[in-house]
Amino acid sequence: MTTSDVLLTADADGVRTFTLNRPQAYNSLTVELKELLLAGLTEAAADDSVRAVVLTGSGKAFCAGQDLKEHVGLLQAGDPAPLHTVKEHYNPIVKTIVGMPKPVIAAVNGPAAGAGAAFAYASDLRIAATSANFLMAFANVGLGPDSGASWTLQRLIGLGRAAELMLMARTVDSAEALALGLVGEVVPDEELAARAQKVAAKLAAGPTVAYAKIKNVLAVAAESSLEEALDAEDAAQSALGATADHTEAVEAFVGKRKPNFQGK
Repeated sequence: MTTSDVLLTADADGVRTFTLNRPQAYNSLTVELKELLLAGLTEAAADDSVRAVVLTGSGKAFCAGQDLKEHVGLLQAGDPAPLHTVKEHYNPIVKTIVGMPKPVIAAVNGPAAGAGAAFAYASDLRIAATSANFLMAFANVGLGPDSGASWTLQRLIGLGRAAELMLMARTVDSAEALALGLVGEVVPDEELAARAQKVAAKLAAGPTVAYAKIKNVLAVAAESSLEEALDAEDAAQSALGATADHTEAVEAFVGKRKPNFQGK
């Protein structure tokens, strides 16, 4: 495990876990934490030894979003940094999560608000602790959504529900989040870390090159015609059919054994 003051990084079984580590401030996002997280995610995306990623928080919260104390202090000091953080930090972080060529699991261990919730929405899978909840509170501070939430949330739960949660700034508890399809699974708080690691390790042992293509064709299909989606699927299948993982999977099936995927 490597440790910084505000971000913990640990590797196990091909899984890299990033833990936002400002529990006294509900893991709210300072400039330092945003820069460290972006750098860490970028490195994980390029590291072939990392085959799955988990994002979680320390203490009782997942992430409360922007650190408003730092934000207000910079505004009062006339520092232009807060006006550029969406472009310089939030947008690149979300693009890196969505574009990660390997699965990303958000282990939502407590309240997730604003950009923190948006990071979970951008992940491929969301596993929530019973105590978790989600809040799009932008309207409460006179702002609109950022960190990709306008794009990701409506794709998870539909335009009408997304508009309701953003306009009303209503908290969604873990039970409702499961019913809405906002998360895929809810587990007791004390079981979350182990469950997220188990799911991530299973994915890490799988055909990660295929996972990257699956993510890609889903992204294309979300924004394209049927014809374009079919073309993307064809291109992906042609490329994947030539991979060592596909050959291994077929040989394992014929040989009635478990495949040994290498992500190649």
